[in-house]
Amino acid sequence: MPDWCSEGVENIVSETSQVLLSCNNMSAGYGRASICDDITFQLGLGQTIAIVGPNGSGKSTIARTILCRQAPLAGTVRLRGAAVDDRTAAYRSAVSAVFDEDAFFPSLTVAEHLELIARGHGMPDVAANVEYELSFFGLEKHARSQPHELSSGQRRRVLLAAAFIRPFELLVLDEPEQRLDAEMRSKLADRLRRTVAGGAASALVVTHDLELVKDAADYYLVAGARASMVPAEVFQAGQIA
Repeated sequence: MPDWCSEGVENIVSETSQVLLSCNNMSAGYGRASICDDITFQLGLGQTIAIVGPNGSGKSTIARTILCRQAPLAGTVRLRGAAVDDRTAAYRSAVSAVFDEDAFFPSLTVAEHLELIARGHGMPDVAANVEYELSFFGLEKHARSQPHELSSGQRRRVLLAAAFIRPFELLVLDEPEQRLDAEMRSKLADRLRRTVAGGAASALVVTHDLELVKDAADYYLVAGARASMVPAEVFQAGQIA
């Protein structure tokens, strides 16, 4: 386990929701240069945190640090009380993530790619699930296409379909609205809301599109030199000091 993921953190149990993910005084940045400091929160099952802020404020850096893709400069991150380690089976089982990178099997078709992920995570009725995701993301006509034959927007939809087709407890989406049209953004917003509403999963969403998370977000993590957590009702009312 990476040394920087193994430090202790105060164990605070939520009275209303089981804590899935917690950050304690985390700082995110590169080298010795911090971009965001003092990131502290607890995310319970059935909750969504939207990570927002202007370009260059560190939104994606925060998400990558939380998921152990880069080392925090300070503080700790825990998933179900254990230090986050992306090499463990528990992490791979719990976390489904989409970042701004094309993570494809280049020799597989779209349908084969989704089928492989569904089977790898033990999904029942794989064919029906693949058919549903192809339909939801408007990819039916591209089921037999390989990634290099798709537009950037279509590749984005494949990545999102791959994230949703598998079981997860934590869904992390880094600017999922990129290269999506207005109709697909609306469908994605509704699906995000429904995904966490059942209480079996939580979400972290990095976004510039506030409409995407308006009905799902419980808190907004406003990125900046000193990040702040703002309740949704306060953020949406524009009452930030």
